[in-house]
Amino acid sequence: MVTPLHLVTPPTAPRPLIGAGVIVPSTDGRGLLLGRRTTPGEPPTWSLPGGKVDHPGESFEQAAARELAEETGIELPAERMRVLAVILDHLDGRPRLTAAVLAPPSDATAVVTEPESCGGWERFELAELPEPMFGPSAWVLAHWLPAPAPLPAGVFNYPTSTGR
Repeated sequence: MVTPLHLVTPPTAPRPLIGAGVIVPSTDGRGLLLGRRTTPGEPPTWSLPGGKVDHPGESFEQAAARELAEETGIELPAERMRVLAVILDHLDGRPRLTAAVLAPPSDATAVVTEPESCGGWERFELAELPEPMFGPSAWVLAHWLPAPAPLPAGVFNYPTSTGR
């Protein structure tokens, strides 16, 4: 009889984070949606919509569509979401796996549904993106922007398709 292999995580090891960052381009393709990230305990930054893969059996595309709707009120179909890359980092002292997800273009009005962590949603032209950018959002955008910033040391990049 074969005994199943069980992976054991030491009790002191931090749990990995698995999530999706959602690029919502404007319908003219010249801009995108960003939020003022105001998470307690962190410096304010600009961020894409997104969050954790929370539900058993949930795909990156489904998590992206759900998080987009939860955070902004914008509902776009998961079937039209496309994973551009998967990004791995350990910069917060634990593994974080982030899917770079491209949503279909939308100019829908975004509303603040989580005021404890978002100070507002705005659309920016690609040539005028604000700073500072939340690290994982910058890394996600590196898979879509025509002239992305390089990824920092310790961030690993696994493209799944060509950007735009």
